[in-house]
Amino acid sequence: MSRYFHSVTLDTEKCKGCTNCIKRCPMEAIRVREGKAMIVQERCIDCGECIRECPNHAKIAVTDTLEKLAEYKYNIALPSPSFFGQFKEQVDIEDVFGAFSGIGFNEVFEVALAAEIVGYVVHEYLKEYKGKRPIFSSACPAVLRLMQIKFPDLLEQVAPFLTPMEVAARIAKEEASRKTGIPYEEIGAFFISPCPAKVTEMRNPMTTKHSAVNGVIGVNLIYKDIIRHLGDRHLAGGGPEQQRATKLGMAWGYVTGESKNIDAGTTLAVSGIHNVMSLLEEIERGELKDVDFIELQACTGGCVGGPLNIQNLFVGRIRLRDLIKRYGSKEAYLDEKELERIYRSNRYASTEPVEPRAIMTLDDDVSRALMKMERLDHITNELPGLDCGACGSPSCRSLAEDIIRGIAFETDCVIKLREKVKILAEEILDLARIVPPSMSDNSKKTGNSKH
Repeated sequence: MSRYFHSVTLDTEKCKGCTNCIKRCPMEAIRVREGKAMIVQERCIDCGECIRECPNHAKIAVTDTLEKLAEYKYNIALPSPSFFGQFKEQVDIEDVFGAFSGIGFNEVFEVALAAEIVGYVVHEYLKEYKGKRPIFSSACPAVLRLMQIKFPDLLEQVAPFLTPMEVAARIAKEEASRKTGIPYEEIGAFFISPCPAKVTEMRNPMTTKHSAVNGVIGVNLIYKDIIRHLGDRHLAGGGPEQQRATKLGMAWGYVTGESKNIDAGTTLAVSGIHNVMSLLEEIERGELKDVDFIELQACTGGCVGGPLNIQNLFVGRIRLRDLIKRYGSKEAYLDEKELERIYRSNRYASTEPVEPRAIMTLDDDVSRALMKMERLDHITNELPGLDCGACGSPSCRSLAEDIIRGIAFETDCVIKLREKVKILAEEILDLARIVPPSMSDNSKKTGNSKH
């Protein structure tokens, strides 16, 4: 199996082996062994749930830093729509643009504008689409990786278009190259991300062979720098002409924003990875065929609830709505004719199909794999079925899988261990009652022999 890059990683020094993370991971991708958590790489989808849940801050997201800007002649910041909800009400978008200039970026391109383009092309696609419904959003990489592993049969219903992040990087670099004369490959496009899944998507893109994004910087890493430079509106990049998105794109920062932008037939918006899984299970059973489009967001509340954001998701949503009231009513930057031309050119369609991803092969030999599967079922049935997590595996089934793979033992289960100890104690007691002939009291026998 090819090895994937993962943004979510473990700081072993901070890990206390508390098992909190293993119960919340939607993919059962975490184990606790020898007092430390470990991430099963082939299962992880970089959703960031473990980052939220870890009380010791031992789960972290590896993202790029501002130092990477030195690798390019011209740098463009690509803030996600939810990013603008991280600031107080009195902060204007122009202030944020100016702050990016103050920390080394040459210009800012709103991902929200690219979201409007994606919204339009999906809207037009749905009008002509005659296949299976519902169609799923392709915007959240954590959801797509979830579908790759747990719901591969539904992948054919994913909207065949690039993400707003990818579209924004391509447009921004093309515009900058025309404006400055700097070659496309010498321009750096950096997405400002609320979640680790975007980092993984940049390194291992699913819908295209090579991403136009050159780096992904976590909101948590850049936020303080932006705050320090909020007064730098006078610098290049801070002018009002840079703000081009309307409420349609800006609202992609929270759940329902995308589906309202799509505005085609019956739409549904679901956020929170566990809610997403429940919904996909229903659809896999044949439900919701009358829904045209479903927006799926791994983070509760949408991108404003991303684990790398600074503000509480409810505060972020309110602040983003306030910005939409102040800025979202402006005239659309791209007119209907230009959007129609983009759609017909198929310019931002996916170039690669989203493929299923296997997570566990018991054995390369089919007959041995079947035997191991029977043993797996047998071990699972022998376990108590409590799914308590005390063994270091998230469920009894996952412990059985770990036993088959040789990374765990049946006695890792505290219930099975107690049973074994009880049996062993009874055997020791039985042995204690048996006195060897050499240790028996033969005095009576000796006395009787004298008479």
